[in-house]
Order: sequence, then structure tokens, then C-alpha cells
Amino acid sequence: MSNSLFPDLRGLSWAYTLTPTFSSGVQQATSGREVRAEFWSAPLWKISLRYEFLHDDARHVDQNGNSELQQLVGFFLARQGQFDSFLIDLAQLTRKPLDSTLSGQPIGVGDGSTVGFQLVRNIGGYLEQVQNPAGQSATVYLSGARKTQGTDYTISHGVVSFASAPASGAAITADFQWLWRVRFAQDQIEFGNFMYLLWECKRLELVSVRV
Repeated sequence: MSNSLFPDLRGLSWAYTLTPTFSSGVQQATSGREVRAEFWSAPLWKISLRYEFLHDDARHVDQNGNSELQQLVGFFLARQGQFDSFLIDLAQLTRKPLDSTLSGQPIGVGDGSTVGFQLVRNIGGYLEQVQNPAGQSATVYLSGARKTQGTDYTISHGVVSFASAPASGAAITADFQWLWRVRFAQDQIEFGNFMYLLWECKRLELVSVRV
């Protein structure tokens, strides 16, 4: 399980897709009545990307001297296809920093005994767990008072664990940047050379991973 961040490359097309997916079992009787079973309480996400161009020349390189094509190919090879997971920042796709940044997000209310509270993000009223805040770090507040990570609380897989249980009725909020943990959906990716020193990747599929 890698904490490497998916490369941010200029050739990414605006025509990407995000697909939330659930798993349900539906059995229908001859009368038309249904029995439904929910297998997942939270969605997995499918992400489909397209790169319209990837430079492969010395004028467009990163700090390690790798071209855009080399960065993406090398990242895929280092993950060994579907085998290894990694992190991706939604703001890389939308170009809107606020899409990955949450401020003052409510994550729970103290009851005097509970010490663990899961970070969440609010999507139109649906609270989705956040298991991968950037650096497993967040600024947490109790009733508006800022607490210190490492002293007052720790974070693992997005769960904020307090050294002492918050008092009953204490509002718990957090500021953090959230990331998706994903993997490649296939063990192969096709790159096409459509012009001198210019390549494209017409379809790159990612799937979110639960920890």
C-alpha cells in the first residue's frame, strides 16, 4: 500500500468521469415483491481519465528529469498494474482546490466516553468516511478550541482518537485535505504516439480502495 500521490500532468482532459458504485442483492418474487440486501454501506468510486497529450521531451520534465510520458508510465510500472494502491487528489481533476479541502467539518459530538471519531466529508447531506486525510493529519477543534495532534489526539486511517474522551455535548470539528486511495483498474494501459514527442492515453481507469 503506497502513499505515493498520482502525478498531476497538464494533458489531462476535462472529459473525466466519476462513478459511485454500490453492491446490492435484489430478489423478486412472482408477485413482483422484492427482497433487497445491502452488501456495501458506502460506495466505491470508479474514475475514468483521458490524457490528450503527454510530452516526451527535455523541455517538459519534472525535478527528476522525467518527461510527462515517463512520469505516468513510470508511476504505473511502479504500482505493478492493479497490485499496489496509491493516493489521488480530486482537485487535480477539477482544478478547484476547495474540492479537496474541508474546513469546520463536523465529525461528531462528545458523550464523555467515546474517544474515536471518523473524519467524514459531506456530499449533499450524505456523510462519506475519509480514511486518507493528507499525511493522516487534520486540525481538530473541541467546542471551537483548537487541539494539538500528537498530544491531544492521533489519527490513523482517518479516525481521530483523543487522549481523553471529549465531554458530553462537545462539538467536534476538523479542517483537513482529503485524498482518495485508489488502484489502477487494469494491468495494462495503452499509450499512443500521435505526433513527434507527443503521446496520448485515451483511457485510464482507477478504482477506489477501502483500507
